[in-house]
Amino acid sequence: MSARVALVFGGSGQIGHALLVRLAAQGWHCLAISREPREDRDGVRWLRGCLDPAAASQGLPRRCDAIFSCGPLDLFSIWYAGSGLDCGRILAFGSTSRDVKRHAQDPDERALADVLRRAEERVFHAAAARGAHATLLRPTLVYGAGRDANLTRIARLATRAGFFPLPRGATGLRQPVHVEDLAAAAADAADSPATHGKAYALPGGETLPYREMVARTLAALPSKPRLL
Repeated sequence: MSARVALVFGGSGQIGHALLVRLAAQGWHCLAISREPREDRDGVRWLRGCLDPAAASQGLPRRCDAIFSCGPLDLFSIWYAGSGLDCGRILAFGSTSRDVKRHAQDPDERALADVLRRAEERVFHAAAARGAHATLLRPTLVYGAGRDANLTRIARLATRAGFFPLPRGATGLRQPVHVEDLAAAAADAADSPATHGKAYALPGGETLPYREMVARTLAALPSKPRLL
């Protein structure tokens, strides 16, 4: 029996890297797209390309068993809507910002929420038109790969300075979610018919005030920076 083929966008990102490792371990043959040349490994073959509809990707298959998008949802939605690739299963990551920032005071945040909403609609509409099944996954603040711009940045700044200044008014709640949990959710959803045509918010298992989240991050560092 031949291995199932997965086309993975955003495989070089923090979620995509974890997903490729998991899919390969489960026996998938992964075709991962990257702008830069990368070395193949067991279960993963890298193809040169991007999500720009005007730019041709090298070596894309005519069909595959599943497409996973771990990069920008708006770009993927445009690519997928214009793609002629035969695939019955689509799994794409968006963001909880779709709902959280919908009524934000900042117009840029409201615009982001609108972009995400329209991108989701575009994916679902394109999938339905082809008889494919799409699932959208909306994570919150992502951590765990040391490449995020939130907890990792806080840790680096605090380690360098010996302290971290808590911004005045930083009292909001956060639900950080680990990249391995997101990779597991995507891989599991691929084989779950119950997820067809649905979107899921994927927050972390615990809701923390911003101050507590930062305090825990600093406490986990070897140098134990101070929180100001």
